[in-house]
Amino acid sequence: MDIFTLAKERASEHRPINVGIIGAGKFASMFLNQVPHMAGLEVRAIADLSVERAKSACRVVGWTDDRISATEFLEDGAALAMHDAIDVVIEATGDPEAGLAHADTAITHGKHVVMVNVEADVLAGAALAKRAKSADVVYTMAYGDQPALVAELIDWARACGFSVIAAGKGTKYLPNYHSVTPDDVWTHYGLSSDAAAKAGMNPQMFNSFLDGTKSAIEMCAIANACGLEVPDDGLAFPPCGVDDLAHILRPHVVGGVLEKSGVAEVVSSLERDGRPVYRDLRWGVYVVFEAPNDYAQACFAQYGVKTDDSGRYAALYRPYHMIGLELGVSVYQAALKGTATGVTRAFRADTVAVAKRDLSAGELLDGEGGYTVWGKAIPAARSLASAALPIGLAKGVILQKPVRKGQIVSKADIRPSTESRALRIRQEAETFLGQ
Repeated sequence: MDIFTLAKERASEHRPINVGIIGAGKFASMFLNQVPHMAGLEVRAIADLSVERAKSACRVVGWTDDRISATEFLEDGAALAMHDAIDVVIEATGDPEAGLAHADTAITHGKHVVMVNVEADVLAGAALAKRAKSADVVYTMAYGDQPALVAELIDWARACGFSVIAAGKGTKYLPNYHSVTPDDVWTHYGLSSDAAAKAGMNPQMFNSFLDGTKSAIEMCAIANACGLEVPDDGLAFPPCGVDDLAHILRPHVVGGVLEKSGVAEVVSSLERDGRPVYRDLRWGVYVVFEAPNDYAQACFAQYGVKTDDSGRYAALYRPYHMIGLELGVSVYQAALKGTATGVTRAFRADTVAVAKRDLSAGELLDGEGGYTVWGKAIPAARSLASAALPIGLAKGVILQKPVRKGQIVSKADIRPSTESRALRIRQEAETFLGQ
């Protein structure tokens, strides 16, 4: 039975799925916009560091005063995660350490968790997924965000009997973007600082989209959920349009750019000289797959499937994603079917901190999208062997050694961190290496 039918049944029984949201930013706001139009689902509580900001977000998306009055607003995410009336917790803060704590609390108290916070998932999602399974609740990626949509494409390909060669998303990328800071980020988006500020756009968050960090985090999430790899020395971001996916995203040995099959990779919507790629995939996701035999290859040709020049490799793509507008799919799947829209299963890939410029001893690292470091996707085994500092733990820590531009920051380069809940969960996740 489909989820919409099940949702209507819950509505007819006056037994809605009760949802709590932690973090009232853009992703959550887009979901809040859809809530009045969704059957069998109610947002019972919203937690944000600013209750007034959360209420304002509800007003902006058109919630009535009655709906706002019927919703509980909290400042404490942990309190929402323990709330007796909540069935599903949506963690959307974007703070990896807070996200781990909130999700762990929710799981401990028998709540399903929809992890919008990909930063937290990449930092220690394998441990949270294990804890959720033991607690008989669902821990899931957020449908509408690229990792869950890519996981869906990968599952489709494998269920059809195809081998997955590559999967990922598109983005706007040039190599010099790794050095961009919040001070100059808006020039790359064609916005003025004033216009961005009036729109409520956070420069550090948007810089993480541009400097490669968010792409690295999302590809690591896909690798960890779907049993893929990431390139040995970081994402390549090859320029590629939708018509060339199967040609470019195939292994070196057959003429493509991949070092091996079965990798998560991002394609750029810009050529290296800055020209736009023809029919780019900037907002979309893709999977490249291989025919298992000559018969399937012939079927590709007979049914007009777009392939490489050999006819063996093919691609399927989705041109865009709608983030929070689609989030309800994850909520329904978790609450009504007890299933995830993508879930971390192992620790195969890690996003580590790389110096944006020459850094001196005594400097304070400011984490994702900031002035000091960007996030690079590397295999988890390499991360552990080199004691690399995860980007999710690279905020608010002080260097005790200088680090050159382009060098991965190691745990030995920073002053020892105090023991924390997030650090303990991360250490647990590391035990799932390569599984």
